[in-house]
Amino acid sequence: VFLQKITDAYRKDPDLENLLFDDFFRSKIQDALPAWRRIVAEGALSGVALPAMSSALSYFDGLRTLHSAANMIQAQRDYFGAHTYERTDRERGHFFHTNWTGEGGNTISGTYSV
Repeated sequence: VFLQKITDAYRKDPDLENLLFDDFFRSKIQDALPAWRRIVAEGALSGVALPAMSSALSYFDGLRTLHSAANMIQAQRDYFGAHTYERTDRERGHFFHTNWTGEGGNTISGTYSV
């Protein structure tokens, strides 16, 4: 029965990017979400590894979040290697570098001079 729902979803929308975007699967996940979060939290609090369940929950949260924590990755890359970053309050394609420590060089046209 469950496999038929997968078939139905892709027959309804052959270009479906992810099963979570199908109404049936979205509904099932939304219904299970509170318990899913509790199970993952209890596992962490009890020291029980739930790698698949916790990773799947993180993946799901990433799908439904407009602004993810990727900005922290960009900041770390800029801090350690002056890789620059884009800001959400500016138009795409405009890059910034912050001198996080107050020491070091400056970025110019995507290069870093010490």
